[in-house]
Amino acid sequence: MTPMSNAEYLTRLQNSEELARLKEAKRASGLSYEQLAEKIGVNKVWLASAFEGQQYVPEEYCEKLADALKLSPSETAFLNAHPYKGNTDPILYRLHEVIDTYGPAIKDIIHEQGGNAIMSAIDFGLDVDVTEDSDGNHRVIIKFDGKLLPYAKKGKYPW
Repeated sequence: MTPMSNAEYLTRLQNSEELARLKEAKRASGLSYEQLAEKIGVNKVWLASAFEGQQYVPEEYCEKLADALKLSPSETAFLNAHPYKGNTDPILYRLHEVIDTYGPAIKDIIHEQGGNAIMSAIDFGLDVDVTEDSDGNHRVIIKFDGKLLPYAKKGKYPW
């Protein structure tokens, strides 16, 4: 059954016990997401998202993760299911706000520079860093790297 809202879903988070055990194993390992991601050959942001139950993890990476955290493969196998995605966390709310505010401008620039095209969310990379600027303020740097996909012109126009 699909939940009524993301907040309702998150109070009954699918695989919450398994995710808690996975996070505990990561804490016990002493590895950061970046170190663990390097060890198994994936992106740190994607891996952290998987630890929140927000990613489908191919079987080969479930096995590598189990090995890196000294778990049995059965303890990471649940990550191989496609999750329901969503959240109402304040950081995620702000990311939605950024896209709502700047999305139309981003779209215009993509069309201006890339033509009649969209950004892929499948052939896609993502990275996040926290840095300090010259004034001593911490800054969040988010990089989206999606393949530019021209719209197909199949059939008779307008299609």
